[in-house]
Amino acid sequence: MKSKKKKELDWPVFIVSGGFLIAFIIISFVNSEMVGNAVDTLFTYASDLFGAYWQLLLLANFFIGLGLAVSRYGKVKLGRQDKPKYSYFGWVSMILVTLLASGGVFWAAAEPMYHYMDTPPLFGGGQFDNMNAAFAHAFMHWGFTAWAILGTLAVVVMMYVHYSKGYPLKPRGLLYPIFGEKIYGKSLLGSSADIFSIIATVAGTLGPLGFLGLQISYGLNHLFDVPNTLTVSIIVVLVLVGVAAISAATGVDRGIYHLSNYNVKFTILLAIIVLIIGPTMFIIDAFVGGTGFHLQNFFTMSMFRGDEGWLSSWTIFFWGWFIGYAPMLIVFISRISRGRTIRELVIAVSIVAPIVNNFWFSVVGGTGVFFERENPGSISDALNAGGMPASVMAITDQLPIGMVMGLGFLLVSIVFVATTTDTMSYTVAATITGNDHPKRWLRVFWAIIFGLTTVVILTIGEDSVTSIQNSIIITAVPVSLLLLPPLWNAPRIAKKMALEQGLIWQREMRKKVNKFDS
Repeated sequence: MKSKKKKELDWPVFIVSGGFLIAFIIISFVNSEMVGNAVDTLFTYASDLFGAYWQLLLLANFFIGLGLAVSRYGKVKLGRQDKPKYSYFGWVSMILVTLLASGGVFWAAAEPMYHYMDTPPLFGGGQFDNMNAAFAHAFMHWGFTAWAILGTLAVVVMMYVHYSKGYPLKPRGLLYPIFGEKIYGKSLLGSSADIFSIIATVAGTLGPLGFLGLQISYGLNHLFDVPNTLTVSIIVVLVLVGVAAISAATGVDRGIYHLSNYNVKFTILLAIIVLIIGPTMFIIDAFVGGTGFHLQNFFTMSMFRGDEGWLSSWTIFFWGWFIGYAPMLIVFISRISRGRTIRELVIAVSIVAPIVNNFWFSVVGGTGVFFERENPGSISDALNAGGMPASVMAITDQLPIGMVMGLGFLLVSIVFVATTTDTMSYTVAATITGNDHPKRWLRVFWAIIFGLTTVVILTIGEDSVTSIQNSIIITAVPVSLLLLPPLWNAPRIAKKMALEQGLIWQREMRKKVNKFDS
């Protein structure tokens, strides 16, 4: 079906979102302290006012999605295509790298250790006390509800609006069931939805890109004595962006698809090696025990409201981060999921991806906790002194062939970041044009912009990286409102598509006949 709106560059969205980004960088360069204070203040307000809403939003999104998957609507095929274009492994790989790049290696190593060092307040606090609670909190933050918000109900709505109704592939499409065609016209609300989604994505991408540039520089210094300087960090970022630009230029079907496949395969290989040469049974115990503890306390952990300071630093921070990312990943997952059923989509995004993610956290974080228990201070001292990259290197130092393992983790980090950057470049380009095949120059342009902007931020200072990463929590506020309507629109659309595809025709017609006869 041809689009009902011409797919061309949306200049107002392009100018406003790009202008905001440039203004943010200039003001940060002039007065980074003022920007940091403003971001921190708004961050606190966003966390206090919207934290509880975000917790309920993620829970509702997850359970309504599961309900659709197990219902008769689960067989509905998405995207007006009979067969999927990508293999199941390739499809899930592209989904996995989108969020794992943010957690990838460094959060996987550090978060279980942080919670082990200082037990979350829900379970009484205390240091080096509750291993199951430590892994359960990491699993919650990177688990079922976190993944579900990135691409289940909203993808059902987006794919219907784009592939069935023929409207451009833009975040504003999530509002189509409410406002109709006018949301795609000269709509302030529609443009605002796209602009906030792009700004949130930029903040969510630049923060990790700059942060991981610094982390990889640390790793190179630790492994090869490469000077840990600003220049090296900038070179690292430029190399990452170069890889991302090449991948984005070759498109989803070639660059992003193959890079994601190779990355997931290499990560699986790395996990198997650590399982063999590392504390195998302890890793398995951490995964099983942490998962059991998580499921047993699922609702208590998900709706905990007892310590605002801890929540804003952990749960609400992650929820805001993932919500901010969501519209662009919804666009991307919509693009790669044609021919899949609602059941396949929900299970892949809400169940399969989180389980894989949590097992990876068990492998990396579990190894760290094991060595910490065996030799107190071997990991925690490095984490306290040097942050997350230091913990990764401390873990690999404890393993046999530590140098090789450290290099392996470094390579995984590099490719994870590159795959996220090329994915985000593609989705921003798709959003601005409304076309799921945006022009190559526009995809490369955004990859380069991500890189150059990150370099500018790095030259301002590490505090600016933290500020722009925290700013995603602020932009997540309007984005979270955009993700609310799919809670009721996705089931309505699923029913409509089930009727169109003849999946529930007989049952519905029988009801109508019986009602008429009575």
